[in-house]
Amino acid sequence: MKAIMELEIKGKVVVITGASSGIGAAIATTLAAEGARVVLGARRTERLERLAEQIRERSGEVVYAKTDVSRRDDLVKLVTMARERYGRVDVIVNNAGVAQLSRIDALDVEGWDEMIDINLRGVLYGIAAAVPVFKEQGSGHVVNIISTSGLKIVPMQGVYAATKNAVRTLSEGLRQECDGGLRVTGISPGFVHSELADNIRNEDMRNAIAESAQRMAIEPEAVARAVAFAIGQPAHVELGDIVIRPTAQQ
Repeated sequence: MKAIMELEIKGKVVVITGASSGIGAAIATTLAAEGARVVLGARRTERLERLAEQIRERSGEVVYAKTDVSRRDDLVKLVTMARERYGRVDVIVNNAGVAQLSRIDALDVEGWDEMIDINLRGVLYGIAAAVPVFKEQGSGHVVNIISTSGLKIVPMQGVYAATKNAVRTLSEGLRQECDGGLRVTGISPGFVHSELADNIRNEDMRNAIAESAQRMAIEPEAVARAVAFAIGQPAHVELGDIVIRPTAQQ
């Protein structure tokens, strides 16, 4: 009988977007330590190079490519690279995301477009790149990193939450349409120590999010362990939705 906490991760090929820092980097290092072969995509190649070096120093297997998830061709190239290098793709983790928080009537249309392109369109492009490979193999796992912002709607986060809830909806739709052929998991983190707040243009919101994170945020490795737990289950077991947040978060 297998040990209770033994996870089936070793040897799996896992594509991770937004892998250059924060949650994405933690997922990469955690899975590589468990024997997964990780394929990393992000826009900051110098960060990816340093992360790959760290993984290799610990005897992990890793390749990476510059990837802008708002460009469909970039996702296709990333998944194709994974398959050509390792012969298959077992998991895609759609992690890349941005937050531009402001009142809706402030009409930050540029911020709306950025969030739609990365948070929603980027996930769809990841799915479009990976699912044909999964269908050909007869197996695969889509893991979408969502957010607790979609579970509790508050002022200043309306459009951000809308993009995350769109991902929640399409995750469930994909799960049902796959009819057991593929696994789909949505993971909703709360406050996590990451660089997400650093790119918020609204100074008041940037400071407020940074203050809340400083006070209560969990480490990105906690989210990475949740991802590992989900993808490490036996092939016939699917974890659909995981919410992971600080105990102090309301």
